[in-house]
Amino acid sequence: MKTIIKDPQIKKFCYYGFFKDLKFFEPYLIIYLSSIGLSYLQIGGLYAFREVIIYIFEIPSGIIADTYGKKLELMICFVFYMISFSLFFISSHIYMISLAMLFFALGEAFRSGTHKAMIFSYLEQKNWFEYKTFVYGRTRSFSLIGGALSSILSILFYLYTGNLKTLFAISILPYVLDFMLIASYPNSLNERHKVTFSLLDFAKENKRQLERFFKSKKLIILTLNSASLDAIFKSVGDYIQPILQLLIIATFKATDTTLVIYLGIVYAVMGLSSAVGSRNVYKLLERYSKVHLLDHFYKMMIFLFLGIALSTYFELQIILVLLFVISNILIDSRRPVFVDLIGDHLEKDQRATVLSIESQLKSFIVICVAPLSGAIADQFGFTSVFIFLSVLMLILMPIFSVTKLFNK
Repeated sequence: MKTIIKDPQIKKFCYYGFFKDLKFFEPYLIIYLSSIGLSYLQIGGLYAFREVIIYIFEIPSGIIADTYGKKLELMICFVFYMISFSLFFISSHIYMISLAMLFFALGEAFRSGTHKAMIFSYLEQKNWFEYKTFVYGRTRSFSLIGGALSSILSILFYLYTGNLKTLFAISILPYVLDFMLIASYPNSLNERHKVTFSLLDFAKENKRQLERFFKSKKLIILTLNSASLDAIFKSVGDYIQPILQLLIIATFKATDTTLVIYLGIVYAVMGLSSAVGSRNVYKLLERYSKVHLLDHFYKMMIFLFLGIALSTYFELQIILVLLFVISNILIDSRRPVFVDLIGDHLEKDQRATVLSIESQLKSFIVICVAPLSGAIADQFGFTSVFIFLSVLMLILMPIFSVTKLFNK
């Protein structure tokens, strides 16, 4: 383990995640969008629009990676991110915000799955593939630490500038650093292939890969299990911002500055606790099977959402924050388990396909859930959103259970 930790490229993988999560605006994004006049339905629509773009461009991004190399593709994605942050900074008009979300989505589409594939390739080159859960958990923990530090620094930046919009501009700097870091990756990870793109050949290959996927009931259920939970949480995880805004202002008649400080601290705690969980999840695998963990995490999220609904209704701020913290730990801890399980049951050439299908399925679910959740929030309040999602997951749980399927 010490050899792996000290390896220079493993350190670069960790730093990549650290810089990537220095998005100083993240703890306040929904509040900012609401402050410029957007309804929660419109905000949900923006989230859905982002996922539509990701869904459309994810497969073409894979072709670009094969043709020009993974390094170049990742560098392009960070250019898209920087354009997005610039647009968020210079305008608050709905059309410019939509354009900013478009470039952000392009960045997500070009990045999705690529860095994980590079990590797997490097571990195979070094004959360290058996430690993939440890390495992935460690790199993810650096991402979460970056997110936690970002939350604390965002408070200081806001206190200095007095404007949430400037946080978008400041977020460009760490992405410039990540751009330079990716450029320093060894060429052995570029894995560039000379390919001549043919739409017909692409359609045939895509059909072949999908047929292989749909022949395996285990892979279908496993992918649905992961994608559904991640997508649901992705759709409403940031609702802690407006919920706390309502509770804090109603209880303490707090100012915007107090709210920013409060949210920054809450997001920092969520990031640090999730980092600890992600870094140590491999220890759970010494006691429990991977499939059992995935199902237990799913069941726990149902109860957590019910708890969030009740805490919102009864205005229990501390319990609400605690439940959101636990939810983040759960989501970030289960991801390495899913990736590890995929690695166990798939050949190298299948992993990227399944991860891509999972990512697209996740996007499709967000496209459906985010606007619906926003509409429910506008009409009935946040309590109703989390009750609805709890019931939905309760219905899906028996269908998406992986324990019995893998233990047959």
